[in-house]
Amino acid sequence: MSESSRSWGRRGERYELISCSFQGHELVGTNAAELRPQDEVFAREIDGVRWYRCLRCDSWQTSPPPIHATARFPPDRDQIALPLRGRPLRDRYVLRLIALDRTVRVVVLAPLTTVIFLFARHRDELRHDYTKVLAALQTASGNPVNDFATSELSKLFALSTTKLYLAGFGLALFTVVLACEGVGLWLAKRWAEYLTFVETSVFVPFEIYELTHSVSALKVLALVINLAVVSYLLIKKRLFGVRGGAKADRRERDQDEGWSVFDRTAPADAQSDIAVDGMT
Repeated sequence: MSESSRSWGRRGERYELISCSFQGHELVGTNAAELRPQDEVFAREIDGVRWYRCLRCDSWQTSPPPIHATARFPPDRDQIALPLRGRPLRDRYVLRLIALDRTVRVVVLAPLTTVIFLFARHRDELRHDYTKVLAALQTASGNPVNDFATSELSKLFALSTTKLYLAGFGLALFTVVLACEGVGLWLAKRWAEYLTFVETSVFVPFEIYELTHSVSALKVLALVINLAVVSYLLIKKRLFGVRGGAKADRRERDQDEGWSVFDRTAPADAQSDIAVDGMT
């Protein structure tokens, strides 16, 4: 749309800039024939050049007035849906990243749960086939087959049907919890933040215990991710009343929402600033 732009010094714009790079700038009034004084917070015309303020990242984009305008004036403020920015936008990125982690786990665990139930239902038939295959391998090699896979499969077949079903139901319940977390976090629901915190915190001691027995890159990575999730939800999202709780969280979010933000940060003298910017 434009070749030049100017940002008016908002703090922490990285999430806004990322969104605008993928979705484009949120500009209002580009199809309006005229601009009114009340529109100056997001659109101004100087020396025949229109300046439009992105409602997300605060950069000002230039463009000539439209030749074929479809509206006389830009829409009123109550008709404009403001995009997320600041703290709310950051929270959406982080929460949806956690939601994607939950989605990956659901994709892995759901088929595994199905396999467990199928195995429990057809265990006797599968054990018969397994015994035949194992005997055939031993006959062909002339030696007993005794490797890690065979040992683990033997332990699996030794489990009772009741234990297999209990394991399947437990894994199914855990998968449902993860799915609820993913959907709730994607929609930025407060209950999902609490559910994710509790679920993740429960497994942290077990992960630490596992690391005392054997260390692997995957175990360390899982622990680091879970600790980061727990810390973010507890401190940044102020769960359980930490740092003022939900009320303080709402107050902080309000600082980056609504038209009052634009009124506070609008340049008082855009013409002189734009002129200086054009010279540089």
